[in-house]
Amino acid sequence: MAAVSFVVHEIRRYPVKSMAGESLTSVEIDARGLAGDRWYAVVDGDGKLSSGKHSSRFRRRDAIFDFASRTTGQGVRVTGPGGEWAAGEPALDRALSDVMGDPVRVLAEGVTPHQDAGELSLVGTASLEWCREHHGVDADRRRIRPNLVIDTSEPFVEETWSGALSIGGARLTVVRRIERCRMVDIAQEGLAREGGWLKALTETREMSLGIYLDVAEPGTLQVGDEVRPTD
Repeated sequence: MAAVSFVVHEIRRYPVKSMAGESLTSVEIDARGLAGDRWYAVVDGDGKLSSGKHSSRFRRRDAIFDFASRTTGQGVRVTGPGGEWAAGEPALDRALSDVMGDPVRVLAEGVTPHQDAGELSLVGTASLEWCREHHGVDADRRRIRPNLVIDTSEPFVEETWSGALSIGGARLTVVRRIERCRMVDIAQEGLAREGGWLKALTETREMSLGIYLDVAEPGTLQVGDEVRPTD
């Protein structure tokens, strides 16, 4: 019997954490994940990162989802209500502070890491389609903000993987399943509010969808690369 083949369907990067991101055809994987992924974050005076939830690291500021970030030859650019700016430009900090009602700044990663429980995230296309069919929700991959979307035919097969994955020239290590939060239901990246996906995941999937990965060996990967689980 021929081995099941998995390939990279889409690569997504988020230059500024929690803002809308960009779709790529190829990317370098460095020691902390996709090069440039979540390198910037919107940070307040208490050092908390703007996000869609509250925690010891985050402060909920839904206005951040009205902004989008992309990488250009001149660095990271941000678009949002009122204009377009370069990351780190004082005018961007002022625009964000105005809509959030609190002084904030766009800062590069420092002592507080911008990544969550893994350096990359991955989800299979069949898992998203299962959620769409069984939960009756708009299971658009943008709602869960993955780095890698993999073509799969079996729902949640990626959550059975352990050990190492080889993708293109990089080698990655499976960390764990990803527990989702309210961000899957909010309006973002041009998507309307969903409202029911988190409840459905809580009832059927222990709130989880997709997996976190860490980098074992940096390298280059691109859309169409084969994904080779070792275990």
